[in-house]
Amino acid sequence: VQLQASGGGLVHAGGSLRLSCVASGSVFTINHMAWYRQAPGKERELVASISRVGSTNYIDSVLGRFTISRDYVKDTLNLQMNSLRPEDTAVYYCNAEGPDITPPYSERSYWGQGTQVTVSS
Repeated sequence: VQLQASGGGLVHAGGSLRLSCVASGSVFTINHMAWYRQAPGKERELVASISRVGSTNYIDSVLGRFTISRDYVKDTLNLQMNSLRPEDTAVYYCNAEGPDITPPYSERSYWGQGTQVTVSS
């Protein structure tokens, strides 16, 4: 599975951005997808996740502002980010997890290349 993220940029506080991540390859193996972010000097953190059946989870700091969604026709993961704050500034990474296509079908984790989101105050 290959992941290609896009949609980052520079926005003022209160603004919006929409991130997208296109999956290719053995996308039928993907069960779980997520967006992570990593700010300078900080560890990478999970922002939002979505299961194959559409169950979503968010970290508290983005609840009510960010919406994760998955387009199964276009094999795309999206993250709509509204009411952005300077503390949302980070490199955002998309992630996909699912079993390998060959025995022993080990769980695999795939990462996109990251897209920079900068929110100015």
